[in-house]
Amino acid sequence: MPKPWTSELIKKALGVKKCNGSLDAATEDLSLEKAMDVARQKAKEGHLTGNDLKAQTREVIGTCVAMRVKIDGLWAKDALTTIEKGEWDTRFA
Repeated sequence: MPKPWTSELIKKALGVKKCNGSLDAATEDLSLEKAMDVARQKAKEGHLTGNDLKAQTREVIGTCVAMRVKIDGLWAKDALTTIEKGEWDTRFA
C-alpha cells in the first residue's frame, strides 16, 4: 500500500494519534473539506483511482467507514449516501 496511508492522513487531519475504532465510543468527526484535502493529497501522489475530487473523496470516506470516523456529524456510510444523492455537490464545486 502506498505511503502515507490514507488512515494516517485522516488521523493527522483529525489531530489524533489513534482512533478508538469502537462504534459505541466513536467521537472522531472529520469535516468534508478535510476529507477533500486528504483526497487531494492522495490523488496528487497517484494513490486514488477516482476520476474527480468527488470520487476521490468517496474513497477517503470509505477508509473513514472502517475507522469509525464521522463526516460532518454523519456516520461515514451515511455521508457516502448523502454524496451519492448529490446533497453536497455544491461543496465539491
